Amino acid sequence: MKIFCIGRNYVDHAKELNNPVPKKPLVFMKPITALLKDNRAFYYPDFSENIHYETELVIKMSRHAKHIDAKFAHKYYDQIGIGIDFTARDVQSQLKEKGHPWEIAKGFDHSAPISKFKSIENFDVANINFSLNKNGEPAQIGNSKDLIFDFSELIAHISKYITLQKGDYIYTGTPAGVGPVKIGDKLEAYIENELMLSCEVR
Repeated sequence: MKIFCIGRNYVDHAKELNNPVPKKPLVFMKPITALLKDNRAFYYPDFSENIHYETELVIKMSRHAKHIDAKFAHKYYDQIGIGIDFTARDVQSQLKEKGHPWEIAKGFDHSAPISKFKSIENFDVANINFSLNKNGEPAQIGNSKDLIFDFSELIAHISKYITLQKGDYIYTGTPAGVGPVKIGDKLEAYIENELMLSCEVR
């Protein structure tokens, strides 16, 4: 099983971090050890002083996909959930300054909380509302209609280079509103009005 993540897939998020809007999907990966399931707590790592949350819709592959055309990509995933891409922003900045890969800033242990999944049949994939509350207050609000590259385009792009396998996850990108967490914070992520994911920072 693999975890693919997409960077800067909402215009407002790219702008809030002063990054250019990409012309092609920006793809990176997290290892399986990044997953944090069953609403377990996230323990703040000692190598960073600036961990940020990034809330994202996550699709789960239902079939192997290799060199898939975007018009057929909807046949290759059947479930959707919501996840958080925790990012060690200070570590990431240091690595970027040196021109080094920044996997350790994104792929560290338990950096990818993930919710339960629901059948994609329950949703209009081009119009899915999702949100994050931090300590009971709205922190992020997004809708899949604002994706720069939609789910099908992401599958088509990734599958040109790497075979997608049944059970793989794609974290599809975060909207504007990312920010830091501290010990004691509680994050709650919703698809539409349903609470899907709860994560305490300890």
